[in-house]
Amino acid sequence: MSCSSRRSRFVPSTRRIVIGSAVVLASFGAWTTTATASNVEPRPGYCVTPPSTEQRADILDGFVIENLPDGLGTPSDFEYEWEDVRFHSRVWETGPDPEGAYRVDLTAKTLRGEKLTDLEALKTFLIEYEEKDPDSWELRAVKVGEYDGLAAGDEVFYFVSPGVAAEVSIDNERFTDDDLFNTATGFHPETTT
Repeated sequence: MSCSSRRSRFVPSTRRIVIGSAVVLASFGAWTTTATASNVEPRPGYCVTPPSTEQRADILDGFVIENLPDGLGTPSDFEYEWEDVRFHSRVWETGPDPEGAYRVDLTAKTLRGEKLTDLEALKTFLIEYEEKDPDSWELRAVKVGEYDGLAAGDEVFYFVSPGVAAEVSIDNERFTDDDLFNTATGFHPETTT
């Protein structure tokens, strides 16, 4: 990085917050437009796009989503980039509650970038991205289908191939570790036959 070490610590989290906020606001606007489109007359130049084939087919960025626990809320898709790694994520949320808040039930995401060369490189990237303390982040080695991965608490991430990785996180107050690992095992690259 070309910026000072002090700046590099604080700028990424600020950048993630700004990017994440922009993605959420943009997707909320698209969701609101789509949700209300059936209640309004179309105007010239106004276009509502139905959900993509990927969303309908339970595919995200070339990964199939085969296993989902019961009781998930509404899904939304997001795309963003951080430090030359592209993310595609699908987030299921339940809500609103009586105070109007939403709760994230499950997140499945793909990560693509040249720096993701193996599981150790993925871990190093996620330590910086998630601002984890490498000495206190208690990771355990896991197998996710045919892929080597690491798990901690409510998340599991795994290396798929050079430049490609995946991560699944779950609300562990509502769902079990089995739900997490069943979802992760069923979240894998689409095979072509």
